[in-house]
Amino acid sequence: MKTAVVIVAAGRGSRAAAAAGVPKQYAHIGGVAVLTHTIRAFASHPRVDLVQVVIHPDDLTAYGQAWPMPRSPDAPGSKVLPAVTGGTTRQASGLKGLAALAAHNAASVMIHDAARPFVDPGTIDRVLDALVHASGAIPGLQVADTLKRVGDAGLISGTVDRTNLWRAQTPQAFRFADIWPAHQRAAAAGLRDFTDDAALAEWAGLGVTIVEGQEGNRKITTPEDLAMADRAIRECTSAQLHTPDVRTGTGFDVHRFAPGDHVWLGGLRIPHSAKLEGHSDADVALHALTDAILGAIGDGDIGQHFPPSDIKWKGAASRLFLEDAVRRVKARNGHIGNVDLTILCEAPRIGPHREAIRAVIAEILGIEVDRVGVKATTTEGLGFTGRREGIAAMASATVLLG
Repeated sequence: MKTAVVIVAAGRGSRAAAAAGVPKQYAHIGGVAVLTHTIRAFASHPRVDLVQVVIHPDDLTAYGQAWPMPRSPDAPGSKVLPAVTGGTTRQASGLKGLAALAAHNAASVMIHDAARPFVDPGTIDRVLDALVHASGAIPGLQVADTLKRVGDAGLISGTVDRTNLWRAQTPQAFRFADIWPAHQRAAAAGLRDFTDDAALAEWAGLGVTIVEGQEGNRKITTPEDLAMADRAIRECTSAQLHTPDVRTGTGFDVHRFAPGDHVWLGGLRIPHSAKLEGHSDADVALHALTDAILGAIGDGDIGQHFPPSDIKWKGAASRLFLEDAVRRVKARNGHIGNVDLTILCEAPRIGPHREAIRAVIAEILGIEVDRVGVKATTTEGLGFTGRREGIAAMASATVLLG
């Protein structure tokens, strides 16, 4: 059950074109042609199978620059068919687009103005969903302003009741088997000037419903519209560029017990009946936390940067490893949002030292203590930690880059 789109792009758009120097659909907003934005909106939608663009015969070169056809049928954008040339009116161009789609067995078709580049996925979904119960569906907005009827002399002759009045938008969706013959009948009857496809469908007796449109789905008509559209895209792009890139990483580490009288955990020296065995001070908590931060920025692991084979790190304080991970985050113009650490052991008891560990970690990371979570748990006597053979730790870290 294919869904196709006809994008009508054969108009001249004289008001906007006068300022842009080209038909408005080829004027650039955000550095890209208006038509390019419009095609992308449909080509990227998962419910759209085919896109048929209808262009003016004089615009072949401009269209090729706005939408170069992919060389491979599997390439992104390959659902866009080769453009066809339109007629002298919007209605005639719509007919040409439908004719080009006739052989593709589309069950439904949307017809859209090229000069509406900001159509959103939700509007597309709503008009398609409405076809379950109607032959056609269009998006629209209820009229909110007071409407006045004006006479030839420029004087107001009356106020129009705005109840049940809507502003029509596109895309206008139809069952292909209904709108295609309706277009053909209108052309055969010599009718040429329907301003939208819903009006033609109404003439043909098709049931057309209306769904909620979107205020941003505006049609570019004037030079002011072009300027506002360009500004909107650039502001949106700027906001995206300044939105932090949020990353999450996890870490896990294990060290066995060896003869000794203390362990290092979370940067804190804690008295115990054994020590943790390792090349450095074997702080299993800081090792897991270091790996979590390195994982968040995709920069290897602790063993890669501080290999056990290097005598330089024998007996080294593990806070040096964590400080290096923080430096790597800052080098990417980032900062650490929060960390969460879980220590798995039967002994020593972590509870009495929890707040001190949080304070040490917060100081190393340069963040507030309330951004550091430290928890401890046993494994109910199971596994190597349950047998008191060693300690394990797992950690997660959230890093914001940019």
